[in-house]
Amino acid sequence: MPAHRSDFVRALAERGFIHQCTDLDGLDVALSGPPRAAYIGFDATADSLHTGHLMQVMPLRWLQRCGHKPIVVIGGGTTRIGDPSFRDSSRPLLDEAQIAANVMGLRQVFGRYLTFGDGATDAVLVNNADWLDALHLIPFLRDVGRHFTVNRMLSFDSVRTRLDREEPLTLLEFNYMILQAFDFLELSRRHGCILQMGGSDQWGNIVNGLELGRRVDQRQLFGLTTPLLTTASGTKMGKTAGGAVWLNADRLAPYGFWQFWRNTEDADVGRFLRLFTDLPLDEIARLEALEGTEINAAKAVLAHEATKLAHGEAAALAAAGAAREAFSGGAALDGLPTIVVERDAITRGISVVDLLVAAGLVGSKSEARRLIAGRGARLNDAMVSNGDAVVTIADVGAAGMKVSYGRKRHVVVRIDG
Repeated sequence: MPAHRSDFVRALAERGFIHQCTDLDGLDVALSGPPRAAYIGFDATADSLHTGHLMQVMPLRWLQRCGHKPIVVIGGGTTRIGDPSFRDSSRPLLDEAQIAANVMGLRQVFGRYLTFGDGATDAVLVNNADWLDALHLIPFLRDVGRHFTVNRMLSFDSVRTRLDREEPLTLLEFNYMILQAFDFLELSRRHGCILQMGGSDQWGNIVNGLELGRRVDQRQLFGLTTPLLTTASGTKMGKTAGGAVWLNADRLAPYGFWQFWRNTEDADVGRFLRLFTDLPLDEIARLEALEGTEINAAKAVLAHEATKLAHGEAAALAAAGAAREAFSGGAALDGLPTIVVERDAITRGISVVDLLVAAGLVGSKSEARRLIAGRGARLNDAMVSNGDAVVTIADVGAAGMKVSYGRKRHVVVRIDG
C-alpha cells in the first residue's frame, strides 16, 4: 500500500479514524499542499458533548496539527428540526432559549481541543442559523430542492430504517438532509471548505452535500466518516450505567472523567490511546504491550492525557491525586464529583438504593440492590450490607458523605442549605 502524501490522512489512517471516504486518494492529494478547510457539524441538542463525540472532535484537532483549518459548525438552525438518522422516533423540539443555552455550552468544549483565531490554520466556529434563518422557501426549493429526488432520499439507510419499522417520519425531519447538504455548499463558498467529516451514521447526508456542491458550483468536495465505536465488551462509547460521560466540568467533574478512562478495559487501552490522546505511536505501542498489572500504568497515562485535553493539566493532576486518596481509603473528599441532595429528602431519610441511583453510580434500583448484595456498595468506605438501609442528616454531616461503587468509583453527597 503506497504511503499517504498528506500528514492528516496518514495520521487518521494510523490512529483508526477512517471508516469511509468518498475519494481517499483525491483527498490525500488535496491535503498535501497549502492549508485547506474541513468541517464537522454538531447540533445543539444538549449543553455539552460527551466522550462519544471525541471521535469527531479529535479529527478536527489532527487536521489543525497537520497544518489545515478546522471549521466547527454549531447547528443553531438544524437543531430546530432534529437529525432523524437511525432514530426510531422524532427528536423533541427545543425552544429558542434552550437552543441558545446549549450553543453556549458547546462553545466551551472546542476551545480546549482547537486553537481559534484569524490565521490560515486557526479554527473558526460558525452557526448554521446565520444562513439557514435567511432562506426563503420558494427560492430554496427551486434552486436547491430540484437537485434532490425523493427516490434517492428514500434509499438512504437512515431513512429506510425508520420506514421499515413503520415509524412516522415527518416532512420536517425529511428535509434535514437537504439543509445539511446546503451547509456544505455554503461553507465551500464562504470558507473554501473541501471536506465534511462525521460519524458513520452521517454518510448519506455527507454524500448529499458533496453532490450538491458538484451540481450547483462544479466543486470537488470530499466526505469522510469515522467508525461507530464500541468498547471491547460491546458497550457504546461514551455511555456508562450512570449516563453519558460529559466533557463539560459542570456536567461531570474532572475526577469522574479521569476515572472513566482509568476504568478502560485492558483490550481497549491501545486503541483508546491512539484515538483520544496526542501521544506518539511508538510510545503507545510500548504502553499497550504492558501485561498483567502493569497495564494499569497505561490506563493511568490514558486517563491523564484524555483529562488534560478536556480539562487542562492541573485538573488532570488533581483528579489523579484524588483517585490515589480515594483508592487508599482516605477520607479526603476534595476533587471528587459531588451531588447535592435537598435537606428535606435527607430529613425524611433516603434509602441507600435511591442514593446510589441519584449519585449516578448505577443506572437503576435493581442494579443498586445487586451491588449491595455483592458487597460492592460503600458509605464513607464502610461496606453496606443491608439493602433497606436509610441515610439521614447525621450520616452525611457538614462535610458530606462519600458514596462508593467498589473501591474506585466515588461520589460525594452534600446537603443543600
